[in-house]
Amino acid sequence: MAVYKVKVATGNILAAGTTNSISITLVGSRGESCQTTVSLLLLPGKEKDLTVSCKQDLGPIILIRLHKWRLFLEDAWFCKEVCVVGPDGTVYRFPCYQWLEGVTTVELREGSAKKLLDDELEILKEHRRKELKARQESYQWKSFAEGWPRCLNVDSVEELDSNIQFSIMRATNFTGVLSLQTASYLLSGFLLRPTSWKSLDEMRSIFSRTEGREIGGYLVCP
Repeated sequence: MAVYKVKVATGNILAAGTTNSISITLVGSRGESCQTTVSLLLLPGKEKDLTVSCKQDLGPIILIRLHKWRLFLEDAWFCKEVCVVGPDGTVYRFPCYQWLEGVTTVELREGSAKKLLDDELEILKEHRRKELKARQESYQWKSFAEGWPRCLNVDSVEELDSNIQFSIMRATNFTGVLSLQTASYLLSGFLLRPTSWKSLDEMRSIFSRTEGREIGGYLVCP
């Protein structure tokens, strides 16, 4: 019996959590696990710990599959990353940073950077081919007008996958962070200052005065 410890992290952004069912499959060089349920409720900014038990050691974990399905209402999920610890203590990290929508399965490679020549296993080669095909289908270009730069071959932003379009949700998050940062700079004296600083030490001194100050429920630190 081989036991794998898995940690699934949900992104800390607006509506990143989900009430849809999420499950995971571990794929190793010597086999794969059964599909294991992660949770029926994942909250933004939180991590979910679980164990995946297999009859035998799967070898180095090279891929994971995240499965999402819904019983009634659709509730998209933004996965930040997945961390897997093998029976021998080896840590495998799988960055995700993307939305899962509808009934879908997403395959993620282990996060170590590798070149095409490093893919010795056929399953990794096939994964790379599928990923390339998906990108070619998503990023098709057309000529808008004579002499103009080419643009994406869609009629509206709504036609794009949610991981490609700059959605209202992401714009809201970006605006909130920008407003918070602007407020911290105002209190620090960085904005609207009529004169220049005499030295770098003076600038650091002014900014350090805001340490621990709370703005709109957030703690501002230099």
